Amino acid sequence: MILSSTERNGDARERLLVRLLDAFDEGLPSPEVSLREIAARAETSHALLRYHFGSLTGVLAAMLEAQRSRDNESLLEVARQGSFDDLVGAIWRAYTRPEQLSRVRGFFHVVGLAAYSPEDFREFIDSLDDLTKMLASLAEREGLDAEEALTLATVTIAAMRGLLLQKVLTPAVHSEDAVALILRMRKG
Repeated sequence: MILSSTERNGDARERLLVRLLDAFDEGLPSPEVSLREIAARAETSHALLRYHFGSLTGVLAAMLEAQRSRDNESLLEVARQGSFDDLVGAIWRAYTRPEQLSRVRGFFHVVGLAAYSPEDFREFIDSLDDLTKMLASLAEREGLDAEEALTLATVTIAAMRGLLLQKVLTPAVHSEDAVALILRMRKG
C-alpha cells in the first residue's frame, strides 16, 4: 500500500491503523485471536495496540470504520453516476464477496458489543448512517421528498443488514432474490 502524505505524517494511531489494514488486507482479525497475535502480524507491539485502541474490540472497530470509509468512497462514485437501485446493488455486491466474510462477521460482532456499550463505540455507531445518507440522497434525486427518502433508505439498509446476517448464519440461503424483492417493493 502506498501511503498518502497524510498517512505518512499522521499521528501514531493513524499510522498503526494503516499497518493493521495492510496486515489484514480486506479482512479483519478474528475475535478469537489475541492482541499479541494481531500485533505480531502487523509487526508492532500489543502494548501499542492496547494504548491506541484499548482492546481487541477497539482494534476491530477502528479497522471496520476505516474499511467502511474506504468502501463508501468507491460507493459514492456509483451514487454520483447511478440510481438508487444501482447503489443498492453495488452495496450488496461489495459486502457479499467471499473475501469480505471476515469483515461482515466482524461487523456483526462489533455491532453486538456496541448494543451493550454504545458509549464505548460512539465513533463506530456514528459511522453507520453513511450508506443510509447516500441512498436517501439518491431517492430525493429520483423525486421522493426528504422524509420519504430517508425512510426508504433506512428500511433498505436495515433489510440488507438483516440479509447479510442471514447470509453469514445460513450461507445456503439465496439472499440475492430478497434484495431484488426489496427493490421491486419500493416501486410497487
